[in-house]
Amino acid sequence: MTVTPAVPRGPYRRFLRNRLAPAGALFLAVTGALALAAPLVAGYDPDAMELAAFREPPSAAHLLGTDFYGRDVFARLVHAARVSLLVGLLSSLTAVAIGALLGALAGMFGGALDAVVMRVADVVLSFPTLVVIVALAGVLGPGTAMLVLVFATCNWPTTCRVVRGLTLSLREREYVQAARTFGAGRLTVIGRHVLPAVLPQVAVSGTLLVAQLILLEAVLSFLGLGVRPPQASWGNMLADAQNLTLIQTTPWLWLPPGLAIALTVLSVNFVGDGLRDAVDPRGARE
Repeated sequence: MTVTPAVPRGPYRRFLRNRLAPAGALFLAVTGALALAAPLVAGYDPDAMELAAFREPPSAAHLLGTDFYGRDVFARLVHAARVSLLVGLLSSLTAVAIGALLGALAGMFGGALDAVVMRVADVVLSFPTLVVIVALAGVLGPGTAMLVLVFATCNWPTTCRVVRGLTLSLREREYVQAARTFGAGRLTVIGRHVLPAVLPQVAVSGTLLVAQLILLEAVLSFLGLGVRPPQASWGNMLADAQNLTLIQTTPWLWLPPGLAIALTVLSVNFVGDGLRDAVDPRGARE
């Protein structure tokens, strides 16, 4: 007789059952700790130039070598983690908060408010993010604040649509109808019943959005449309090796930031998959 292993009970155990999710969470925790402690662990000023140390390979003095201006690559890498993680997390949190609030309001109130919010969402989704960033970079100049603003503005409609759909279903539930019967206002119902109920799904989509925005920030900074040098980001660090000769002869310039981007995005996706399994027991059984 074959015994089927029991599915772990509880969200926390279901999260741990996905073995890649805890590994991803651990990597993100270590990366976040290094980013927060960057001035303590870097050993060098990330913007300090030392022309005598021009393009030195990794050594005891410079763990990951130096770049074209003699700047320590490891120092820039850990300081760049601050920028990349900040842009991804802050943009995602802002987009999710705006989208969840507007989606809940549209789903609960319906009518004209629902129509206006959905049409605005359609208009926002119709604008290519890259075109908006190019336009604002020309007007405001590249920078972290501009990226956060554009990323949040262009990505709230996705969460809004998800939360609106869930709210339309939740508002017909018995406990919501009972709360309305006993005099609870719509805003009270949203705060006490709707938003807590949709939080797990919103957390999953928000986590996956972080990975997308970290990768997009790296691409834009590589193209010169994101974080403005000399401030370090993983994307503009990659821009130091833009031809085949440099890629072959100075791998320490592009390999550390490239691995940092790839591993961070993978880790965030692993955590998102683990959260999805945690909030959806049916998915965890598959």
